[in-house]
Amino acid sequence: MDGINLADAKAHFSELIDRAAAGDTIDILRRGKPVARLEAAKRPRKAIDAARLRKLTDSLPVQTESAADFTRAMRDDDRY
Repeated sequence: MDGINLADAKAHFSELIDRAAAGDTIDILRRGKPVARLEAAKRPRKAIDAARLRKLTDSLPVQTESAADFTRAMRDDDRY
């Protein structure tokens, strides 16, 4: 948790918002004492529809080539 005085907070507000959105908590200080706290807003998580996800994954084609062979072919095709 960081603390920043009010004048600096006003001058760097956009940067502080970015830091808070990234997960930092910043205390705003007036005369060295905390008066406010800036932190990311809590966002409700959406529930995952397992049946819809299963339907999507079942509709995808089966990969016949191994992941190692596929990656090797991609890498080799890009060589000069």
